[in-house]
Amino acid sequence: MATTLESLEREVAQLPQSQLRKFRAWYEKFDADKWDEQIEKDVKLGKLDNLADGAISEHLAGKSKEL
Repeated sequence: MATTLESLEREVAQLPQSQLRKFRAWYEKFDADKWDEQIEKDVKLGKLDNLADGAISEHLAGKSKEL
């Protein structure tokens, strides 16, 4: 993996500005999609239930405010 990553880093560093902008846009979408997939997986597995329950409890106790 390190060799592949190092090779990728070298290639990205050599991209012209126009290609680098396209790469950044692609990577931002790719990363956001991966984040969304992980959140959806965690929700389905109940990993966020405690956080949600705590937030709801604090809200019901008047410890929240409108943004």
